[in-house]
Amino acid sequence: MKKLLPLILILLISPLCQLARAQSNGYIDTKLPGLKSQVFAEGLVSVAGRFEYGSVFSPDGKEFYYAVIKNGKESIWGMRYEKGSWSKPKVVIEDEYAGFNDPFLSPDGSRLYYISKYREEENHNRTDYDIWYSERRGKDWSKPINAGPEINTKGNEYYISFTADGTMYFSTNHYGGNHDIYSSEMKDGEFQKAVKESAAINTPDYEADVFIAPDESYIIFASSRSSGLGRGDLYISFKKNGQWTPAKNMGKAVNTQGHELCPFVTYDGKYLFYTSNGDIYWVSTEIFDDLR
Repeated sequence: MKKLLPLILILLISPLCQLARAQSNGYIDTKLPGLKSQVFAEGLVSVAGRFEYGSVFSPDGKEFYYAVIKNGKESIWGMRYEKGSWSKPKVVIEDEYAGFNDPFLSPDGSRLYYISKYREEENHNRTDYDIWYSERRGKDWSKPINAGPEINTKGNEYYISFTADGTMYFSTNHYGGNHDIYSSEMKDGEFQKAVKESAAINTPDYEADVFIAPDESYIIFASSRSSGLGRGDLYISFKKNGQWTPAKNMGKAVNTQGHELCPFVTYDGKYLFYTSNGDIYWVSTEIFDDLR
């Protein structure tokens, strides 16, 4: 037993030390990546034995949210940077009956969006995924609010991201077979009828998990294409002269023989986050240069 004590202490102290080291780092993990992807905050955010995905920093960089599947249950976890240090990760959105995943903050940070089969009636899940959101209540969040009929359908709606002016990008399979990417403008506080993105983005294959640059200069999404490197790859398209360029596979710097999904780029434009092999990874956005 005495021989095990040092190891036990190391396992207990390691995450706390990582939090302490992160006090001066806006990204939680002090080991910044270059052109080679690496696991994000291993042992603290990306933890062995569970599935983490769908990560997002707040616009001011002082909050971090991500989804976790633990013991078959989906919930949203969060961390805050307060008084010079990051808090420990904790569950912020959960329900006894429904799961929650794919978190994303509104441009002003007042709403936390996510997808769920949640229903207002207790003990009764929906049969499809809808996009929901919670409104900020101090340090807490309200009960789920449905994003409305211009967004949600009888099909599945997945993943959410926003331009700086509040236009929502997401995917749905309601309008025909596979998932495709749509966008919906925000006008007078209401989402408008969703519009399907062009053939430069959407194909007969699966397209989902879309991240849109706040200035709409590029778009990253997950797709399962026969020409890909694995079960699902990340692709990128740039906007030129008001049109999307044909999407390119992001290559081996990101994609593997597995399934890559859930892209997010930090608001400073420096790092791409995504999920692979059940963990959250990050890499420098300098990899974009060879894809333009």
